[in-house]
Amino acid sequence: YTQYILNNYILNPAVTGIENYVDLKVSYRNQWTGLDGAPVTSYLTIHGPIGKTDERTTATSFEKVDGNPYKSKALENSEPASAHHGAGLSVVSDKTGYITRTTVCASYAYHLPISNSTMLSAGFMGGITNVSMDKSKIVWGSLNPNDPAVGINNGEIMKTLPELGAGLWLYGKNFFLGTSVLNIVPGKFKLVNNSKYGDSFKPHFFLQGGYRYFVSEDISILPSFAIQNIAPLPVFIHANVKLKYQDLIWLGGGYRINDELSGIAFMSGINLGHKLNVSYSYNSTPNTRLNNYVGNTHEFVIGLV
Repeated sequence: YTQYILNNYILNPAVTGIENYVDLKVSYRNQWTGLDGAPVTSYLTIHGPIGKTDERTTATSFEKVDGNPYKSKALENSEPASAHHGAGLSVVSDKTGYITRTTVCASYAYHLPISNSTMLSAGFMGGITNVSMDKSKIVWGSLNPNDPAVGINNGEIMKTLPELGAGLWLYGKNFFLGTSVLNIVPGKFKLVNNSKYGDSFKPHFFLQGGYRYFVSEDISILPSFAIQNIAPLPVFIHANVKLKYQDLIWLGGGYRINDELSGIAFMSGINLGHKLNVSYSYNSTPNTRLNNYVGNTHEFVIGLV
């Protein structure tokens, strides 16, 4: 979630269709490089508006006409806000060691103006999650390979579960505040049907917010946060700041607050021709015990308008 600020849609379905364009993003994250079986996450998301009649942008929008976000403020203030719908699709793949989890979801949101400058949207997502385990990749060592949690089958074991999520998003041209819950329906994931062993999927709760300040007509600063709660893990707090020159280049930094997995992040990005944007982030955990065993984390996000 280092670059959540570049794609809030991945955490909150209420963001579906928030832009005045179709937003396509592809991401690849290689976490803890150098560790055998380290987590690798990739996703593809696409969403866009339905029936949106105004050209209003948000604090995180990609300016598709004029590279200077400051200049668009006069246009936005002169346009009445319009209610509209949004639709989207996301495909997310998480692979860690011998376990792969793939989720495919469709989303819908409705955006309603509550004032001339503020919108409130509500959205939901639904789909399926497929979890698979390749037992042939498990290194048993001297242990008994007939673990009752995975059975005696040496091939690949797969299970499919429903995936549901919902969220709210309050936003204007310079701020956003949202809350969401993913994996609403908790379930017991059992690789062996007749076994009492298994892993429970828990709901994921998120709270996000941010505000964009204009230092000048060319430079803006966007501090933001994301709070993540997945029981029984401790609460994670992601704090980021993004410094942008017009809508051309930007630099950023972040800090994840947690006793065991705290870390720092450095980010940068460039927008090419008002159609393509590319960003990169680098994560490190210098002050945790984890740093003694793993490498750093790299993440790329490519967006198309």
